[in-house]
Amino acid sequence: MNQIIALPVFYSLRNCPYAMRARLAIYAAKQQVQLRDLVLSNKPAEMLAVSPKGTVPVLVTASNQVIDESLAIMQWAFSQSDPDDYLDSKAPNALAEMLAVIEIFDHEFKGHLEKYRCSKRYHEPSLITDRQQCERYLTDLELRLCQHQYLISDKPSLVDLALMPFIRQFARVERQWYLQAPYPKLRHWLNGYLQSRMFSKVMEQHPLWLDAKQEVVFGDRT
Repeated sequence: MNQIIALPVFYSLRNCPYAMRARLAIYAAKQQVQLRDLVLSNKPAEMLAVSPKGTVPVLVTASNQVIDESLAIMQWAFSQSDPDDYLDSKAPNALAEMLAVIEIFDHEFKGHLEKYRCSKRYHEPSLITDRQQCERYLTDLELRLCQHQYLISDKPSLVDLALMPFIRQFARVERQWYLQAPYPKLRHWLNGYLQSRMFSKVMEQHPLWLDAKQEVVFGDRT
């Protein structure tokens, strides 16, 4: 019990892509946290007390530092441990390049993706145009994957984990169109993650914390 109390507390929503990428980084960094799964219609008072904006993910470290942005949580995780060198520590300016790519997707692609998802849901006539706006960014990823196995190099990086949940969302909007779209490298890259042990662990379903008040330890230190 003492070990569990000492762990950071992590508020999460299972299918939220921001929470998903934070969990991916925590898992890849071999960190462990107290996972508190929730639904946005019933937010824990404990979470709102430390992060009044009321969005996930939220991490409260063992020293009571509150981190409530997904990318910052990812960087925190890899600052604790980075056994597979997701930050590419030996390459000069690698982190800056990674953050620049992520920023484009967070501030540009994500907006187009939301329009695309909405146009499909509400049968809007702008569906194809909205999809094509997203494709401008997918083309860049396909070109990257023609040059190396992952988005930055031949080994996975922070960028791969940060973008994967959003590419997964895109792939689910028009499934049949996506499967025959001219992005074979991107499909192979995404499938590699979706079929991985890491993803199955990250997407494991747990009782909602407010219902069960059960402390779940998430992460793998082995």
